[in-house]
Amino acid sequence: MDINILTDNELKQLQDITLAADNIIITCHKSPDGDAIGASLAWADYLRMKGKQPLIVVPDAFPDFLRWMPGVERIVRYDKHPDEVKAAFDKADVVFCLDYNSTSRVADLQPVLEQTRARRVLIDHHQNPDIDTALSISHPELCATCELLLRIIWQMGDFPVISQHCAVSLYTGMMTDTGGFTYNSTRSEIYFMISQLLTKKVNKDKIFRHVYNVYSDWCIRFRGYVLYQKMNVLADAHAAYFTITKSEMKRFHFIKGDAEGLVNEPLRIKGMRLSISLREDTERDNKIWVSLRSVDHYYCSYLAEKYFHGGGHANAAGGSLECSIDEAVRITREAIQDFKMKYV
Repeated sequence: MDINILTDNELKQLQDITLAADNIIITCHKSPDGDAIGASLAWADYLRMKGKQPLIVVPDAFPDFLRWMPGVERIVRYDKHPDEVKAAFDKADVVFCLDYNSTSRVADLQPVLEQTRARRVLIDHHQNPDIDTALSISHPELCATCELLLRIIWQMGDFPVISQHCAVSLYTGMMTDTGGFTYNSTRSEIYFMISQLLTKKVNKDKIFRHVYNVYSDWCIRFRGYVLYQKMNVLADAHAAYFTITKSEMKRFHFIKGDAEGLVNEPLRIKGMRLSISLREDTERDNKIWVSLRSVDHYYCSYLAEKYFHGGGHANAAGGSLECSIDEAVRITREAIQDFKMKYV
């Protein structure tokens, strides 16, 4: 099966840029998910195989359920080591921008990224990239940035020699960005690529357990509480939303990752088309993080852009609000009425 994705010119550019670089930095977006961390680790592993010594920089913390991944000990957090990261950017020849389409997605790392004299290379699957780059490889139709990287490595002719660690990271990114291959994953080439990753002795069942079956008892109680006490179902709009406050997170000993995937749960209700999660920031007042999920042709991305200063994929998007949780609920209910008028 042909899974090549780059034009001949893009392939040559990527090879030339990488070959000429002595100091390489790999970056991903704020609050990295499985695809962002998987892509960063996989690309770093691949570049090390090519004789490079890349530095992986993430803006802030990533979920505990990803800490098992091979190579995570090499990751440097900007919020913990800003001086070290700034010094590295001063010396960098190339910065790879993985799994984000705008410099705003790297949060406090944004000015460092924008001011670097290094060449920037974007490899991403989000819509409408707006980063100034020497090379932009953007394919929103793909399920994950890890899928894009796998295709690139394949086209480079290097898939036969990648390590098991690289394959594990690529599989993890694809799995997490499709909810265990339950959405945005109906193309046959995805399963061809999975079959090839399995030749590297990737234990997909173990990866699933590492990611999805590692909750604490407090996390299970927290998730049950949110669905029982906080979920609001607007049956006439085929939509649901819930809120999570700082006090509730404290009550249930919340750690980063405990709400991962929770926004998908209301979509298990028969006939449900839209789910929205509103979560207070744990450190700032009047900052609300918004996650949106939808199904089929009932797209939620336009709601993220119109109401929540965000964006994303057609059926999986996010954003944020600078307001109280009560005001966020008001805006959310307005957004749901918009969704109802459009689709019901």
